[in-house]
Amino acid sequence: MSQTDPDEPPDPRGTLRPTSAAALTTCVVLGLAGGWAVHPLMSRVAGRPPLVSWAQVLALVLVAAIMAFLAWHTWQTVQVRGERLEVHQAVNRLVLARACALCGSLVAAGYLGYAISWLGDESHYADRWILRSLVATAAAAAVTLASLALERACRTDGGEGRP
Repeated sequence: MSQTDPDEPPDPRGTLRPTSAAALTTCVVLGLAGGWAVHPLMSRVAGRPPLVSWAQVLALVLVAAIMAFLAWHTWQTVQVRGERLEVHQAVNRLVLARACALCGSLVAAGYLGYAISWLGDESHYADRWILRSLVATAAAAAVTLASLALERACRTDGGEGRP
């Protein structure tokens, strides 16, 4: 068992870096490839491509609204009023923000890839799936942006700027 010297400074605190552009870019590339490939693959396997419903779009809009509200509320608490979040709340919000930012970029790119796969298709459904996919792309991009805003709202100076 080791004893600590009270005059010794405490161990340095760990840092958590924001979601990297490389991670987001990787998700976008994988999403584009997957979204583009799902149309011909499902057409061969199931006999028809997957459907894009307005319920999927509305679910993404709901998630984006929740993330935006949480980002605004966290910003008001931490940045404007200068209050501190409980440790478990801060960690939960950071984990949620990072997961939603990565998943949002993957899903946005997936829907964009799916819309691209319909370009030039002579099907009478092509225009419908392109429109719905593009609206879903925008909603998923909103999830990503709101999640990155939440991640930013959770940032503090680490206690260095406060007495």
